[in-house]
Amino acid sequence: MASSPLDLAPVVPVVVIEDASDAVPLARALVAGGLPSIEVTLRTPAALDAIRAIADTVPDAVVGAGTVITPEQVSACTAAGARFLVSPGWTEALLEAMRGSGVPFLPGVSTTSEVVALLERGVREMKFFPAQAAGGTAYLKSLAGPLPQARFCPTGGIGPANAREYLALPNVRCVGGTWMLPADAVAARDWGRIEALAREAAGLSAGGTCR
Repeated sequence: MASSPLDLAPVVPVVVIEDASDAVPLARALVAGGLPSIEVTLRTPAALDAIRAIADTVPDAVVGAGTVITPEQVSACTAAGARFLVSPGWTEALLEAMRGSGVPFLPGVSTTSEVVALLERGVREMKFFPAQAAGGTAYLKSLAGPLPQARFCPTGGIGPANAREYLALPNVRCVGGTWMLPADAVAARDWGRIEALAREAAGLSAGGTCR
């Protein structure tokens, strides 16, 4: 895969899968729409099976695991085939496990001190979460001056109405979101609609910095 999941497309779909049998057709729809980097969150019992199915069956997808909060989950996700890891926050133990996993990882931050602490530990790529609630684009813009070496994937409260504003920032490489996966389309297994929404999301500009 690319050196970072941040570099594959302007948007990383954040996927909650209730039925593992939906994982492969959903992933194929996202990839066909131009969003190959797919974050499957560990919010349902089906998540690990979904990651495994995508990793085994959809070679053009770069499947990762989200909502990773324990070292044990790091091991389980990489064993299932996850090619990157995303956490809403971080601890020393979790960071050590993610660093030792051998795959790219995005620890979550929402404060300047957390960003500085990660930079001190050699980590430059981070998830900014919850993006809108934590200060949105104004907060990220204020970080770009003193901390230009940090780059972010904001997630939380981002949709088609504000994604471009985030992507225009110099320290934002991509955004995470769910808007291309409306619940009714997933429930109806309307993969064509999801592919179309993914294609629209893939067309978002990142100011030349995302890809």
